[in-house]
Amino acid sequence: MMRVLTLSTLYPDAARPRFGTFVAAQTRALAACADTAVAVVAPVGIPPWPLRRHPRYAALAALPTEEVRDGLAVARPRFTVWPGSAGGGNAAALLRAATPVVDRLRERFAFDVIHASFFYPDGPAAIALGERYGVPVSIKARGADVHHWGHVAATRAQVLSAARAADGLLAVSAALRDDMVALGMPGDRIAIHRTGIDAMRFAPADDRAGVRRMLGIDGPFVLSIGALIPRKGHAMVVDAIARLPGVTLGIAGEGPERGALLRRIARARLSPRVRLLGGVGHEDLPRWLAAADVMALASQSEGLANAWVEALACGTPIVITDAGGARELLTDPLAGRIVPRDPGAIAAAIGELLAAPPPRMAVRQVVADYSWATNGATLRAHLAGLIRSHRQGG
Repeated sequence: MMRVLTLSTLYPDAARPRFGTFVAAQTRALAACADTAVAVVAPVGIPPWPLRRHPRYAALAALPTEEVRDGLAVARPRFTVWPGSAGGGNAAALLRAATPVVDRLRERFAFDVIHASFFYPDGPAAIALGERYGVPVSIKARGADVHHWGHVAATRAQVLSAARAADGLLAVSAALRDDMVALGMPGDRIAIHRTGIDAMRFAPADDRAGVRRMLGIDGPFVLSIGALIPRKGHAMVVDAIARLPGVTLGIAGEGPERGALLRRIARARLSPRVRLLGGVGHEDLPRWLAAADVMALASQSEGLANAWVEALACGTPIVITDAGGARELLTDPLAGRIVPRDPGAIAAAIGELLAAPPPRMAVRQVVADYSWATNGATLRAHLAGLIRSHRQGG
């Protein structure tokens, strides 16, 4: 029996049910493998009083410290984060909070390996815990965790030190692996571990016309998905839609750029044609994707976006920028376009796909090899290899 401790600050909870759903899906897939047991420690960062009285942080503070979620034991130690500090102390704070929790867990669950599912602050803390218990450590990079924390002055050295001390590293795409190597991480220890997909949920709609009516969609419809932050490029997609008369846009996500996007939409007099949908639940997302004619995302950086894979699984072609693993995923022009980060180029690509819609089942075929079962089995094999090497002293 292989026992795995998953350490992840990116994990869903009652206050944030859509936060890190892909990490939870990966963890469930790993736990579903034969001869595998998994426990989860999902630390929660909360600012000090009085900021923690804010409703957002109060909801996090009210979370149970231990629970069973989707059949897995999840512990949620709290650690203090300091706004304006650039995050330099987050890993040490996480380690202080998690250590007594993991000590108690260790007494009843003698884990063989630690898997950190986000690079910072999880990675440096996982390395320290691995040394404490004498077990190997794997750290997974997902994109923003490396692209941001690997360049911030307060955290860069910690990210690189953790990468060099880890027994194994994972990246969601070859492009992200290249970025990690460029930062100074050991390329010979980085394996590719792509995301999974629930192909039963994310699939073309049997009654697409009916789904569109239910969602209030009439005419050509483009969907953009992601947090409302500048890096996702929603403003560029809004500007692209302004060049496509008769086309409507829905933006699924929440974040600090909401106000700026609303002002941009109003200035361009696009209010009737652009809808901010808010945080669409993962259970509702397949309907929106299956109803869309195109999914467009103008990201500045990515690893390999789950939204890309989910859209293709629903038979919806994508227009995306040349970020992260875009070229690894979009190998067939039938399934979409990779374009410059420019509203004109985005509009032109959307227009091409609307004028000549590809067969939806052909689009879906592009991601036929993506599944959570494959994701879980690949992760198990990676971790098992680290355990064997560690026991052999390699």
